[in-house]
Amino acid sequence: MSQAAPLRALRLVLVVGLATALTWSACHALGLGGSAAYGVVVAAVIVRPDFRRLPPPLFVLLPVVVVLGLGLGTLLRPLIEAPPVWQFAVVTLCAQLLAQALPDKLMAARNLLAVIAVLPLLGPEATWLGAWQKVLAVIVGLVFGSGLQALLRLPAEAGPAVEELPLPGRSLAQRFGDRFFWRKLIVAALALSIGMGLGAVNPKYLYFGVVLLLNDSLGATLGRVRDRMIGVSLGVLMPWLVFNTLGVSSVAVALVMGGTTALMESLGLRPHLRTALISSGVTFAGYGVLTNWYVPSRWIDYLLGCGLALGVCLAFDRGSALRRFRELAHGEGLEASEEERRRLLPNALEEARWLGQEQEFRALVGRLEATGLAAQPPS
Repeated sequence: MSQAAPLRALRLVLVVGLATALTWSACHALGLGGSAAYGVVVAAVIVRPDFRRLPPPLFVLLPVVVVLGLGLGTLLRPLIEAPPVWQFAVVTLCAQLLAQALPDKLMAARNLLAVIAVLPLLGPEATWLGAWQKVLAVIVGLVFGSGLQALLRLPAEAGPAVEELPLPGRSLAQRFGDRFFWRKLIVAALALSIGMGLGAVNPKYLYFGVVLLLNDSLGATLGRVRDRMIGVSLGVLMPWLVFNTLGVSSVAVALVMGGTTALMESLGLRPHLRTALISSGVTFAGYGVLTNWYVPSRWIDYLLGCGLALGVCLAFDRGSALRRFRELAHGEGLEASEEERRRLLPNALEEARWLGQEQEFRALVGRLEATGLAAQPPS
């Protein structure tokens, strides 16, 4: 680790703490108290650990996705004269279909849209005023998070962040012809009723588990499950300690979000930082000071959501990134398959870890790397 790494980590903690505290204060000053958590979460997760510039389209895309999601849920809820389970299923179907129509390069927006669309169904009522307040809180969080990050950025960090390999573009017909999408759509529509049937305190987390974790390969699903459980387990610690001691205030919010950042950095768990910050931020969205039952019940419900995602992945139309990677590795090594191997590498490694085959898999990747046919495997 370079000498600059601890200083960057300290700046990261400072930016996250200040951005979330200022967002919380600004939201309350604007009369957005009930929506402040939305802005706090955005202000925290928008900050890049490497302090590189955010892509300009994000400043338009994020508010637009939030408007679409909240607008869809707010519009449909009063129109559906049915029990909450059916309301949830209908909104889920509409949101998932709308999200799948987005181009593959906006894949990250698909899950966000599917999550935001059901939020108006979770409260006692859904009003357009409430939706507008949440959108405004998100914009406030975006401004403070990106502004403070830019203010404390060093000249050497001025360049854009290195992006992942671009996804191959698919036509609209190809996106809706994806069998994994329809598997996810059906299970997501049933997730709330499954959670209620299992006796979950917060059955919505089974829906979030399906939407956020279920993927087209076992390795990708396992990786997201590991990230979710680490992030949730550590993300609730600071709110539980600080909010139950000091209550909820701008200072407490800064201590919680900055403290979670410091905790994840000190444990070397930066890849799971964003999930932990989301878990810390949403703990006071509608709950106020935490009660002792909330932390364990939330963890258990998230575990049920992870179990549902994994169960569906294993039982229905399972795809194995590890198997596909090995097939490509033992093929002819064509240029077309090299890009696919690079994309499959993290998910294939995740499967190998869970199967106890990590050493063997890394040896295979090492042989491919020696011939220039694979990227260096992640640590």
